[in-house]
Amino acid sequence: MRTSNILSVGAAVMAALALPVAASAQSASAKAAVDAAKAAGVVGEQADGFLGFVTGAADPALKAAVAEINAGRAQLYQQVAAKNGVTPVAAGAAAFKQVAESRLKPGEYYRPAGGAWVRK
Repeated sequence: MRTSNILSVGAAVMAALALPVAASAQSASAKAAVDAAKAAGVVGEQADGFLGFVTGAADPALKAAVAEINAGRAQLYQQVAAKNGVTPVAAGAAAFKQVAESRLKPGEYYRPAGGAWVRK
């Protein structure tokens, strides 16, 4: 995929992620739980565009919140991919690139492709 395509797909994904909670298929409680877990270093962003657990231990409610948000992201990546002529995997990777560059807060974790968790 060319750089210009990655940027346009990334921009499309980021625009879709900015939609209201109801439109992006995630509940406010799931978002709040994940945001708190990201701040605590329990959950981080992965190179595939999905959330993952930095630490192995998580309570069932947090696991459910992560699963809910990841399911919404999967739907979003499929929609963006179909509109932009790319694969959902490419859409997820483009979203990760945008999130890692512009949305991660200091102290939050991300995991690049094939790498270990890194703290920003």
